[in-house]
Amino acid sequence: MNYDNIISELNRIAIPKKIEFKRAKFGIVAENALGIMNKDLNDLVKRIPKDDELAVRLFDSGIYEARLLCSKIFNPKNLTEDHMEKWVKTFENWEICDAFCMGVFARSKYAISKISEWSKREKEFEKRSAFATMAGYCMADKKADNNIYESFYPILISACDDNRLYVKKAVNWALRSIGKRNIDLNKSAINCAKEILRKDSKTARWIASNALKELEKEDVRISDYPRSIYRSNKH
Repeated sequence: MNYDNIISELNRIAIPKKIEFKRAKFGIVAENALGIMNKDLNDLVKRIPKDDELAVRLFDSGIYEARLLCSKIFNPKNLTEDHMEKWVKTFENWEICDAFCMGVFARSKYAISKISEWSKREKEFEKRSAFATMAGYCMADKKADNNIYESFYPILISACDDNRLYVKKAVNWALRSIGKRNIDLNKSAINCAKEILRKDSKTARWIASNALKELEKEDVRISDYPRSIYRSNKH
């Protein structure tokens, strides 16, 4: 499919009433949206070539669902800081923020530096991008050492009193994701959560208590990355 085919197909499968459905059910508000669910976009992606120029053109169309398609076909290895800065400044809801952070940003060589940089941003979804990328990085780099993830704790602590819904949820998400990467990070993430819990902030206490509720469960599912260390220890 070429660009014109894709735009035509997006308009064909659009269901305008889904715009209000996504707003009411998921809090997704987007400019120039057509009303297409993620499942239908994923079906469409199977027919689209993985082409970076096409991805950028789709993003530049201004159509919300075309921008989501960009996040699904752009190769993270070819990502530049210019791409990241251009795109992050347009994020208007958690769906498109997380689509790019999980699918592209966390898999790029700029992930760690942008986590640090964006965590200091003022705009809600630019700041959320730091923590959504952090959460995504927990699975994106399966060989990264624990010290990289432990270096994220001060960033989490510094943001734990931001009471904006989509920031605090992402901080909580990132902390839980680190704590489920391996058994040692589970312990250190629990310690980080307990430090946050001591903060004189309702938001901080929510972030920490919610994370602890999951990370301290007896049946919490913990991965084994990097497997060269944690999988070999199981034998």
